[in-house]
Amino acid sequence: MMLSRSRLGANAISSHVRRGTLSHLGRRALSALPSWATVDPSSLGSDPEPHAVSNIVAGTWSSTTAKSLTIPNPLDKNAPAVCTIPDTQVDELGPFIASLKGVPKSGVHNPLKNVERYLQFGEISRKAGEALSDPAIAEFFTQSIMKTVPKSHAQAMGEVKVTADFLKNFGGDNVRFLARSFGVPGDHYGQFSHGHRWPYGAVAIVAPFNFPLEIPVLQLMGALFMGNKPVLKPAEKCALVMEQFVRLLHDCGMDTKDVDLLNCQGPVAERLILDADVRLTQFTGSSTVAERLLEVTKGKVKIEDAGFDWKILGPDVDDVDYVAWQCDQDAYACSGQKCSAESILFAHENWEKVGLFDKMKANAATRTLKDLSVAPVLTQTTKNILDHAARLLEIPGSKLLFGGKELENHNIP
Repeated sequence: MMLSRSRLGANAISSHVRRGTLSHLGRRALSALPSWATVDPSSLGSDPEPHAVSNIVAGTWSSTTAKSLTIPNPLDKNAPAVCTIPDTQVDELGPFIASLKGVPKSGVHNPLKNVERYLQFGEISRKAGEALSDPAIAEFFTQSIMKTVPKSHAQAMGEVKVTADFLKNFGGDNVRFLARSFGVPGDHYGQFSHGHRWPYGAVAIVAPFNFPLEIPVLQLMGALFMGNKPVLKPAEKCALVMEQFVRLLHDCGMDTKDVDLLNCQGPVAERLILDADVRLTQFTGSSTVAERLLEVTKGKVKIEDAGFDWKILGPDVDDVDYVAWQCDQDAYACSGQKCSAESILFAHENWEKVGLFDKMKANAATRTLKDLSVAPVLTQTTKNILDHAARLLEIPGSKLLFGGKELENHNIP
């Protein structure tokens, strides 16, 4: 089904909220719930009947699978679960395979067919960007992120703002301009070389947990802008965030058949990628899985995998307080779970002489679970981290500057 311009122009984003009574959540309270939303973030991790996340395939939402996964409250092991998600099995992939195989190599649109969709997605992107800029909707996604991947309000809201800015950047004609082609004169009369930005057709996106909104949205929209049919496999821990964003896209005019959302575990996603002849996979995650996908897909994968990020401070010392703050922020914001997190700091002795490490220690000491400036590390156990620290302390000359022990007074699983 093709989208009409009139449908895209219907309903103002500012009216897409319904009034309700929501309890206080985190640092801020929501005053309104978006009309397209199927979950109240204030109930996540407190409602005895957790939200059931759904799959969508070929335009149909469904949470009915033989098995499901329960996502625990990441801050309180005794609290109700945050949500449940479908644990789709290999024998339940049929509709997803059929949906992807129904897309030709030429994609859903390209410079030679269905070109009106470039402008349609420009309008969808504009409306979605405006929606995420609405304070009520921005807070909705901020609280949803905080409940699934605990991070501070500033970190979660920053993720929403970056996503909103990206979407607004591609409003109007900018999706069409993104598909700009080129032409080159030939070497004899009548000959020309023309190149077009062409879709792959059926593609897959395997998204990480640490940025539940920003990373998958930017990757998903890029795939849609260029005419691909993506299947999105979000991280299990935070799948509800992208479930709600896909519902927002539908509200902004996107055809419900344009994106399939698959909740499953890794081996099942691999099976879909191979059985559906997915032509390109965008993967963000661990280097182990990245290497596996490179092998089984014969290289048909784009990778953003794990990094080891250095910070180097040379002999020239200046603005020590700011540098100490930046070092703390880069290392410990989102509890070091960013792909850009500072992994190791090399500092000239001049920085130690002016007390850089003491200032870093003082900054780290202000972090607390109360405002989620320190939060659970979702992919490692406390034992693994402490064992790693102990091995580092076996290196001759090494010493512990601060930390090195488990948080106190918590109920984290």
